[in-house]
Parts: sequence; structure tokens; C-alpha cells
Amino acid sequence: MAKNILHCSFCGRSRDEVKILIAGQEGHICENCVEHAREIIDQELMVRDEKAPNSSFKLTIKKPIEIKKFLDEYVIGQDEAKKVLAVAVYNHYKRLQQRPADVNAAAGNEIEIEKSNIIMVGETGTGKTLLAKSIARMLNVPFAIVDATVFTEAGYVGEDVESILTRLLQVCNYDVNAAEKGIVYIDEIDKIARKGDNPSITRDVSGEGVQQGMLKLLEGTDVLVPPQGGRKHPEQKLIKINTQNILFICGGAFDGIDKIIARRVQTNTIGFNVDKTLQENMKKNLLRYVNATDLKQFGLIPELLGRLPVVTHLDPLDAETLRAILTQPKNALMKQYKKLFELEGIDLTIENDVLDFMVERAVEYKLGARGLRSICEGILTDAMFELPSSKETSFTLDLDYAKRKFDKSKLSLLKVA
Repeated sequence: MAKNILHCSFCGRSRDEVKILIAGQEGHICENCVEHAREIIDQELMVRDEKAPNSSFKLTIKKPIEIKKFLDEYVIGQDEAKKVLAVAVYNHYKRLQQRPADVNAAAGNEIEIEKSNIIMVGETGTGKTLLAKSIARMLNVPFAIVDATVFTEAGYVGEDVESILTRLLQVCNYDVNAAEKGIVYIDEIDKIARKGDNPSITRDVSGEGVQQGMLKLLEGTDVLVPPQGGRKHPEQKLIKINTQNILFICGGAFDGIDKIIARRVQTNTIGFNVDKTLQENMKKNLLRYVNATDLKQFGLIPELLGRLPVVTHLDPLDAETLRAILTQPKNALMKQYKKLFELEGIDLTIENDVLDFMVERAVEYKLGARGLRSICEGILTDAMFELPSSKETSFTLDLDYAKRKFDKSKLSLLKVA
């Protein structure tokens, strides 16, 4: 009789001792054993994932020309910066593939390729952050964009530099293996410049102190990272990340660095033998001559610059480039506004004279590509306010309407002398 009582084939408990007994072909299993089995499976899978290299992100190498072509779809001009970025990212891919494979220490042939961190210098609105965001779209490695303005020296109000890696961890769902092969773009790097070229006597907690905190991070070391952002959760366990294979790209406007470059290249010389045309061409884009010496005078410490060996620049935007930005990229401003009107069932037509007018105002106000967006908003706000409630199916933006609306907007007061 006892043989007919159902019981769990794993733990031996009878039907009366468990809540659920699941029947199989030749046996049964209770809910407790299912729960234990689930825990064992999770632990085993976690161990295997930790051992498996690059578990979440599978590398697909793209050649530098392919990377640049992709960037061309979203960013107009800036060929020099695109080439530098494409080569840096491609070499980063090669580094990640080379390190595990080429271990020929016994033969004495081991050559370890070092990473080349980059610093980009360009005026506001020239496309530094857009380049970083566009590259993030196509990459198969974790890519994080962080802002340098929030960092302070350890112990002061603000964020520690380790939170750079917290952001990278969050991007790849706390997969440490993947994060250690990622790319980080640090924006507004010029905002942590020290106040003078000489080492400061008093504490510069949001400038020089932050730069010193970033040194080992950029070079490559084991960093203990708070997974939720540090100071607000002091009780959390720290995660160890090695930054040896993380590529760092820094960008900043460096407002005023053109004066430092001008002094170095001596564009203000006077005399009979001076080539005035050459001098004027040099003054138009002094950033092309930028080097580490200029950045040091601006306020970046030499130790930081030594860890950012590649220095590149972004050209100021001229009228022709601004016109192209309005219409050519995949996410061009005019395409965005046409889509906004299309969603309301309205066909938006923009005359060429209006585009020229917008470009003229953008050049006049020296706000770069961001200025174009402000001008478009100033001109089209009334139309976007009124037309959704009307029964109109088409709207033509002509020069007279654009001038009238622009003059009423606050932007007309921004004129730069």
C-alpha cells in the first residue's frame, strides 16, 4: 500500500508534505526541488558568463573608411576629426582582438599595442558631441558619454571620477567583461582646466584636482567602482574594473585657446615682408595649429596631456557647411520639421530663400549648428502652435513669413557686434 503513495523522486517527500508535485514519465518532482534546481542553474550560468570573454558584445570589425562613411551620413564636414576618430576606433577593435591571441612571450615576440586616447578641440556647435553620439550608434562595444563638469576632487560635493565607469557599467547592464573593452567620451574637458598655468597654491577641487584623479583612469589601472554612483549609496559593494583596454575620447570648446595659438604662431607680425593673405587665412582657423603646448597653457596639466597623445580639431562652420547641415544629413533639421508637420497631416514646403536667411542669421550670431535649431524654432513656433487645430493640409514657409516671425522672436536681440 505504501508503494502507491506519490513522492518526490529527488528529495523523497510524500504528496502530503509538499504543495505541488509535478509528474514526469517515470517520476515526480516537488516545487522545492524545482526552486533549488533553478538556483543551481543560475549560479552555473553566471560562472560561465564570467569566464567567457566579451560575452555580451560580439566584435564586428569595421574598416576606417567604413566608419568615416557612416559618420558622413550624420555629420557634415570635419573630415580631419572623422579620420582620426575612425582610425582610433578601428585600432581599438584590433587591440581587443590582439591581446588574447598574440601571447608569444616564450618566443620573445610579444608586442603589446598601447591605446591612443584622443582629445578633440572645436568651437561650440561644431559637432564634437554629435560625432561621439554617431559613433556610438554603430559600435559593437559599450559606449558611454559623460560630462566632465559634474566632477570634483574626492571628498567634495559633486561626483568622483570613478562615476565615469559607473555610466559605462550601466550601458552594458553591469557586464564587467564588456565594460573593460568599452569606449568613453568625456565631454566639456576644458571646464576642468586649472585657473592658471602655474600649479595652484589653494585647492582647485573642480579643476586641477579632477585632472589628477583622472590620470590613472586614462592610463590603465584597477579601479573600484560604485555600481550606483558612490556617495549617495555608501553601503553598496564596489565592482573592480581594469581600464587598460578602455578607450577615452575627450572633447571641449576651449574658448580663448585661439589667442594662445596666435601668440605661438605669431599671426600679429607687422612689416613689409609679411604675407597678408597667408596671415588672414591662418586667423580664420587657428585651431588647425593646436597642439599639446597650447592645451597646457590653457590649463590642462602635462601629466593628463601625456595620456591623451592624439590631438585633433574641428573646423569652425562656414555658411556653406551650415546650409548643408539644414538639408543633407539623415537627421537634418528640415527633415525633422517636415516629419513633425507630416505627423499632423500637413505638407510643409520650405523655400530656398528661407534656408539662406537662416544660415545668414546663424553665421551672424556665431552659435554654430545649435544656433540653426534656435532660429528654426523662433520662425516656426507660431505655425506649430496654430496649424494642428486648423484644417490646413499644406503650409509654405516663405521669406516674408520667416523674416516677420524672426523679428518678433527674442533671437533678434542676440546680434553679435
